[in-house]
Amino acid sequence: MEKVLKPMSGYLALVFCLILFAGAVYFFISGVEHSITFVIISMLCFLLFCFFLKGLMIIQPNHSRVLNFFGKYVGTVKDNGLFFINPLYSSQKMSLRSENLQGQTLKVNDKMGNPIEIAVVIVWKVGDTYKAAFDVERYSDFVRMQSEAAVRHLAMSFPYDNLEDDHAPITLREGGDKINSILEQELTDRLFKAGIVIQEARISHLAYASEIAGAMLQRQQATAIVAARTKIVEGAVGMVDLALKKLSEENIVELDDERKAAMVSNLMVVLCGEKAATPILNAGTLYN
Repeated sequence: MEKVLKPMSGYLALVFCLILFAGAVYFFISGVEHSITFVIISMLCFLLFCFFLKGLMIIQPNHSRVLNFFGKYVGTVKDNGLFFINPLYSSQKMSLRSENLQGQTLKVNDKMGNPIEIAVVIVWKVGDTYKAAFDVERYSDFVRMQSEAAVRHLAMSFPYDNLEDDHAPITLREGGDKINSILEQELTDRLFKAGIVIQEARISHLAYASEIAGAMLQRQQATAIVAARTKIVEGAVGMVDLALKKLSEENIVELDDERKAAMVSNLMVVLCGEKAATPILNAGTLYN
């Protein structure tokens, strides 16, 4: 478990190191001129200077240091500034800044078995430095590999669209925020052991694979045409019904069943046709 340490300020230790360094220089110069004893004192001062200097560390904003003492975890320093720690501690730098992961475009099969291309953008950062440092090997590589696995699992769990599965509650193409939320939860569960916090995950690319893209486009176009025709027919039927009722209510003309059928046929042709109708004048009657 992560332990946050508050080490002592390093400014006093820095002054002490400077004094030792100055003393080492002074005694070395004095020893050359007077006695070898001063040279020995100079070497001791320089060794102490190097020892205490190792305990000084500078931590930049949104960075941390994970401290170990001969293989034992001591704690993590998350404050920024100049600090002094036990010189025998070993430290590991770790960034706490948010990072972007632009996943590569993956070719996978959706729930219906259709090959699709999918890619995501993930915003993440280190939340628990202990887990990131000791529970996984190279946490950045762990994030990359687990993110790819999560994207593949997401793609195989839902259909691309509802052309083949009309009852699908969620699809990759129309899921929107719901799909992104499921992806974020999947990544959070997978990366928890590494102490990684997922801040955002979004699908950046989604398309059918090239080998079926043309066929699926034709299918979508056909579906759109059928839906448009259905609306046109529904509107035409309503207009024909309204026209017949108006003619009957206002006694403009009396139509028997055969004339009504002919009128309905002509109106449906005019209203549903793709091109403008060409009028034909009938100088006789319907029966002659």
